[in-house]
Amino acid sequence: MIYFDNAATTFPKPTVVTDKLLEVVTGYCANPGRSGHKFALKMDREIFDVRDRLTKFVNGTNTMNTIFTFNGTDSLNIAIKGVVKEGMHVITTSMEHNSVLRPLKELERRALIELTIVEGNQQGMVEPEDIEKSIKPNTGIIVTTHMSNLTGTILDIEKIGQIAANYNIIYIVDAAQSIGVLDIDVQKMNIDILCFPGHKGLLGPMGTGGLYIREGLELDHIKEGGTGSFSSDPLQPSIYPDRLECGTSNGPGIIALGEGLKFIEEVGLENIREHEESLKNLFIENILDDKDFKLYGTLDNRQGAVVSLNLKDMDSSELGYILSEDYEIFIRPGLHCAPLAHKSIGTTDFGAARFSFGYFNTDKEVLEAVRILKEIAKEY
Repeated sequence: MIYFDNAATTFPKPTVVTDKLLEVVTGYCANPGRSGHKFALKMDREIFDVRDRLTKFVNGTNTMNTIFTFNGTDSLNIAIKGVVKEGMHVITTSMEHNSVLRPLKELERRALIELTIVEGNQQGMVEPEDIEKSIKPNTGIIVTTHMSNLTGTILDIEKIGQIAANYNIIYIVDAAQSIGVLDIDVQKMNIDILCFPGHKGLLGPMGTGGLYIREGLELDHIKEGGTGSFSSDPLQPSIYPDRLECGTSNGPGIIALGEGLKFIEEVGLENIREHEESLKNLFIENILDDKDFKLYGTLDNRQGAVVSLNLKDMDSSELGYILSEDYEIFIRPGLHCAPLAHKSIGTTDFGAARFSFGYFNTDKEVLEAVRILKEIAKEY
């Protein structure tokens, strides 16, 4: 089996992650902050430790402004709907995942916002200057991906962040594909809200995610409930993280996510990026000149470890099915929940077959996949 669907969920997880998950579930899985017994207190302390580690990982300034969620979609909904105001103009790009596009399009449908979508080019690149040209007097939010889940193209979020800061606009970054692989410094990059899942580059379990909120930025809550704090008050607490975290959290998942983060810190972000980059380059080098295939993206260092392609006029879903059923190579075909990105690169009608490489993949696996792709091409 060869797994090249790491842009969806990284697999396998480091053993320290799965071991910790089992340890928590079988050893002390109780509601954090909900009672005074030892198990609850232990869960509470360990969740705080992960909160603190994540804050430092992105160079945040206040641990309590790191909010745990259940995935990147949850984080983006909390962020976008927490800062939007009626009549606000919002700027995003065509390279966004539906986790960004759908909340914004729904707000537009309700006539709550005015929306501008800045087009990416055929390689999936978005120019910061085009975003700046779209700013209006009532622009209140810019929200962009850091790295496209379709083409792997990396946006210059530091430059976009500076533009947003110059105009006093809130900048929200979707780091679903970049956190755990690319350097992220929320202060240096002028990121007001950083949104991320835990199950991708952070190597954690599904059902985990988070967002970091710049100090001084107040988000409205979009859900209310029990927090284990201020229980006599019928209104949602105003302090972070309680304001945005209610109900029983995924304690085992969060604590296991912390082990994924420790693993990344021990291996080194630069080493992870270098390894994944080498796999991507090896894949591209061995298939780029084959005229049976069309590859998308910049195909250089502006592209992360994600390569989408098409084989002749074969539907991408058919290619994905053949690879899975006949060869046990697991990729992601289709539209990747990013329909406007497919429009930008010209693949709306047939989608694309996405190969996304992770830290645990090898050169041998990449070369085997290339060999099989060329074998399929000869038979097609």
